[in-house]
Amino acid sequence: MNLTETLKMLRNRGIQPAAVSYARFSSDNQREESIEAQQRAIQEFAKANNVPIIHEYADHAKSATSDDREEFQQMIADSNKHEFQFVIVHKLDRFSRNRADMLGYRVKLRNNGILLVSVVEQYDPDTPEGAFLEGIIELMAEFYSRNLSREVKKGLKENALKAKSNGGIPPLGYNI
Repeated sequence: MNLTETLKMLRNRGIQPAAVSYARFSSDNQREESIEAQQRAIQEFAKANNVPIIHEYADHAKSATSDDREEFQQMIADSNKHEFQFVIVHKLDRFSRNRADMLGYRVKLRNNGILLVSVVEQYDPDTPEGAFLEGIIELMAEFYSRNLSREVKKGLKENALKAKSNGGIPPLGYNI
């Protein structure tokens, strides 16, 4: 069921739908403004759909290739309380860049009656086209992360082969 249908069904049952937001950035090289921009887009989306955000979860400098994220895990645990019907993210890759994690946690949310909604990627996950698009988006996010890791390692190796610094604190007796 898509967002519009779910909102209509909940409101017809006399339930005022509520949502939480989840935002993250993956490295120390990114800035706090990344979280703020994601949260602003989520707030605007929620307001346009008349869905209050009851809590904001945010992980700072945490990769989505792992589920070892404190705020993410807290959000998943809180989903068991049934206090919200939606998790809103700016993009699906903010939720996860690991297909297995994405599937497992999305199923867990659905079992708790919660729909994962992306501000940027609009689709109905219950249609064949929506399920296909969701899978492609997840696959692209995982590919991006794995490919970036390979390219970074390649660059680090090249630097090492040329006796160039890869950053960090130089060993005692070395100057950069």
